[in-house]
Amino acid sequence: MATYKETVGTAVTNYAGDNPSVVAGELWYDSTNKDFKYQYANLTAAGSWRTANSLNTARAGVAGAGVDNTAALAFGGATPPNSAVTESYDGTSWTEVNDLGTARSYLGGQGTQTSALAFGGNPSPPGIGILTELWGGSNWTEVNDMNTARHAMGSGTGTAPTSFAVGGWTGTAVAPQCESWNGTNWSEVNDMNVARNGPMLCGNNTAAVCAGGSSEPPVRANTELFNGTNWTEVNDLNTGRYNGGSAGTSTAGLVYGSNPPSSGVTELWNGTNWSEQSDLSTGRGYMAGIGAANTSALAAGGGPVTAVVEAWTGAGQPVGAWATGGSLNTARGSMGGSPAGTQSAAMASTGQTAGASKTAVVEQYNGTNWTEVNDVNTARSGLAAGGTSTSNLIFSGSEPADTTKTELWNGSNWTEVNDMNTTTAQRAGCGASNTSALAFGGYTGSPASFRNETESWNGTNWTEVNNLNTARSSLSGNGIITAALAAGGEVPGDNSNATESWNGTNWTTVANMNDKSREGAMIGTNTAAIQAGGNVGSNNTATTEDWNGVSWSETADLNTARYQLNNNQSGSSTSGVVFGGKASYGPPPAVTSSTEEWTSPSNTIKTLTD
Repeated sequence: MATYKETVGTAVTNYAGDNPSVVAGELWYDSTNKDFKYQYANLTAAGSWRTANSLNTARAGVAGAGVDNTAALAFGGATPPNSAVTESYDGTSWTEVNDLGTARSYLGGQGTQTSALAFGGNPSPPGIGILTELWGGSNWTEVNDMNTARHAMGSGTGTAPTSFAVGGWTGTAVAPQCESWNGTNWSEVNDMNVARNGPMLCGNNTAAVCAGGSSEPPVRANTELFNGTNWTEVNDLNTGRYNGGSAGTSTAGLVYGSNPPSSGVTELWNGTNWSEQSDLSTGRGYMAGIGAANTSALAAGGGPVTAVVEAWTGAGQPVGAWATGGSLNTARGSMGGSPAGTQSAAMASTGQTAGASKTAVVEQYNGTNWTEVNDVNTARSGLAAGGTSTSNLIFSGSEPADTTKTELWNGSNWTEVNDMNTTTAQRAGCGASNTSALAFGGYTGSPASFRNETESWNGTNWTEVNNLNTARSSLSGNGIITAALAAGGEVPGDNSNATESWNGTNWTTVANMNDKSREGAMIGTNTAAIQAGGNVGSNNTATTEDWNGVSWSETADLNTARYQLNNNQSGSSTSGVVFGGKASYGPPPAVTSSTEEWTSPSNTIKTLTD
């Protein structure tokens, strides 16, 4: 019998504790706990939708083609009126390319980003179309017509030479007819058992599954399986609907959305049954459903008329996780952190302890323990910070009176330097070092006057620059002086989920967070960030959201729900740390010394006895 080394390629290593250098599945001996251990990656248990960059032209009844959510084509639709616009997607942005020859909506589409077919639809003036056009990567060319004029048909998810058109509306009746494209001509094949309009089709002209639709009336949940010759009725959808999007194959399909009524319901097909998944964020139908697999898909545009695009990623993706780290020596919240620091080199400066007392204590984290270093000159809470654990800057806050004071840390001591221009507490801050920082938002006075001012620090002076679009306090932020992100916060009478991106000159409003919250922590940059914890009304939250530069998506929660975290962080979107805060809203509000470390992707360690 082969040895472990002969099978795996390495011997079983000996390590005191959990071995950070092993790869997934590799065995080691934990000499401290006297156990054999291995680790494996934490993966998502279910698929999810995430907002992507919008189409340039909002439209309903749009068709699409593409293999996955990184390379796609969207064409036609109604703005209204009918449109011939074609847009190409590179996984990030949509670019307008050459138009269809005939403007139309509710057409069929199938193929890839470089070889697609557009067929049928509702042309202008209104009517039922039979036209077919072929996309060769640069231009559309008219090819042979369909046999049966129709729109709102199921059009499959295969490549252009295997395109399939099923059902639809002929102008006078619901169609059971099906047609198969061989690269040159359309041929009629066997009809479906149930005639329907707006069905959702996964697969191609040799193997497909068709679900839902409307028989004018009723709305259908019926599912039929096509083997290249005949249709067989199989298990129904959980929710009957029509005019949704589809992706995948006859054995692994995905259908999503509907209209009317507008719905985001998503179901996954495993070849036998449908199972409900997480819904689209924006319920709609008449969209471009794109994707050759049920693990990677797009929902582009749709009705009511929208430019919204969402990307689907199936289960089994690497996911991050929070782990407990070493506790602060002094429990407190509303501190200054080290936004440009790391998980193993972080700074916690001043803040508010139990009973609302201000402390001048400063601690540094080495990835395991916190150690006290020299105090700040002015104890305060609600401050902001920038820099690292060796080159840090703290500014603004309350003493309890709001202050403009700025202090600079050189790795050993704090020195008071030039004040800010605007007296403000509960600002957000970021920056690469003690010579380059950005401060934004906050409030002054009681009752609070919410602020949108932004100030830039050059190592000597603060300079007022362009304001935030949304005035708010207790927001979170991260990044550097030329590329920052601001999210959440408090606005008059409510919390906010507004997100803004800074390019060194101006703030631009981008996609909102999923939850309205204030006093959360943000680690990362303006293109890749993690937002964790905060306050939602009268409750704390452990919710964590992941920013990919376009949209926010919920991910693994903190272990301890808390707020007063809005500068208590250090690190990046893949390796960071948050610390302190208040674990209960009160009364009495309880500050915490808890530290949590974020790692993405993360691993689970198991012993052979588990």
